[in-house]
Amino acid sequence: MHATTRALWAALLFVVIVVSSPGLARAQESTAENAGLGAASALSTLLYGPIKCVYALGGLIVGGLAWPLSGGDSDVMWKIMTPAVRGDYVITPAHLTGEKPLEFLGRDPAYGG
Repeated sequence: MHATTRALWAALLFVVIVVSSPGLARAQESTAENAGLGAASALSTLLYGPIKCVYALGGLIVGGLAWPLSGGDSDVMWKIMTPAVRGDYVITPAHLTGEKPLEFLGRDPAYGG
């Protein structure tokens, strides 16, 4: 065999060994899974994000109107604005895997939100 042929066979054998390695296979699965979760979270956010923004804007408007209509009661205004404005605006992979709950209605910071 020529040196070139032996080098090609050695390279081919090296590639077969590396590709068939179990550790590398797990790393490729993890990378593919992460890429899939990232793409799914981005697409989900494209649908969810504008809905949350419209809801938050509506809460700001209604809360802003509630303040003068309630005689300047700030508690009424904040009880409307807080759930509307706080919460998640972006869906992350942690939301999709269930590691973190998706919070559409925000919680008051006093309650650990």
